[in-house]
Amino acid sequence: MTAEEQGMRTPEQAEVEAAADAIIDAFAATDGERYFAGFSTDATFVFHTEPARLDDRAAYEQLWGGWVDSGWRVISCASSDRLVQVFPGGAVFTHSVDTAVETTDGPTSYRERESIVFALEGDGLVAVHEHLSPLPES
Repeated sequence: MTAEEQGMRTPEQAEVEAAADAIIDAFAATDGERYFAGFSTDATFVFHTEPARLDDRAAYEQLWGGWVDSGWRVISCASSDRLVQVFPGGAVFTHSVDTAVETTDGPTSYRERESIVFALEGDGLVAVHEHLSPLPES
């Protein structure tokens, strides 16, 4: 039996982009409450800057809280080179991201590639996995 026969809807590209944009916009505003609302409680996170996978949203929220408490904040976050791949029950969103942050050591910026895996939950999409890797110099 196919996913469609089981009643799994395939999200529209615009729906995936809107879900991704909500996460990106909240990150750019250093708005943790809005940002984490886009992720499932059991979402996993793989960041090249961290020594281990974060196995749930709470682990990332704790890490985020430490960053914010230390004076970290996002100055800007720009998404480019986007690709949306939809399938019954979810989607994968990949893009390049240019981020500038302020820390107690001063401003810094970086370029990364990011993948966000979305699953349908109720009438909308929720992120279940995020993966960041450095973007090689061109």
